[in-house]
Amino acid sequence: MMNCRFFPMIDLVLCPNFHTIPAGTQLWRVHQSKYAPDGFNPKLSDIHFGGGRFEGTVLDPYHYLYLADTPVTALAESVLRSLPFAHPLEMRDIPYVTVHGRSLSCLRTRYDLTLVSLIKGTDLAAVRQHSTLLEDESNYATARRWSSEIRAQAPDAQGLIWDSRRNRSEHALVLYHDRFEHGNGGPLEVVPGRGIPELGSREGREQANELLKPLWAEISKPVAW
Repeated sequence: MMNCRFFPMIDLVLCPNFHTIPAGTQLWRVHQSKYAPDGFNPKLSDIHFGGGRFEGTVLDPYHYLYLADTPVTALAESVLRSLPFAHPLEMRDIPYVTVHGRSLSCLRTRYDLTLVSLIKGTDLAAVRQHSTLLEDESNYATARRWSSEIRAQAPDAQGLIWDSRRNRSEHALVLYHDRFEHGNGGPLEVVPGRGIPELGSREGREQANELLKPLWAEISKPVAW
């Protein structure tokens, strides 16, 4: 299990609360169809600009994999970012390009996963943070930095889990590639016959829109249709 030499950089002592995902749990992921559903993303984010909330950087170059505990939450986390309710009685319109070339896959944990919990206020306080870490989309650089601080002080943690911003009471999570042994196939296996292989297909769009309907959102039709 690797730790980056740059961290910790803080004097604060973190006392994280842990959350176990049992073996055999089904989790969900939206990803580019050309990539394997269980593949970790090796692309590093800039230390200060762009990127996602809990991704690796040059100072802590871990690969990462975002998941959710339900299919609708995986979709919501992927396609509802900064999407306003523009009309009083209409669905939020998700641009078709958002889902073109992407899939919704179901994966199953091969063994128990140990994650640092950021679900409750007490969990955030335990790592000396508050809700801004999860709520503020302009705060991603700080979130990436704090992910590395947590990793440095919780060497047994295999990722993080938190309350989904876009589907409250359900959960999003990220896994750290360097906290797993990958010789036996890694922590996840693909569940065949579940998910939506092509979200941009006619059938895939219909299935996705059925899932998104309770969140008052739908994927638009492409011009070619």
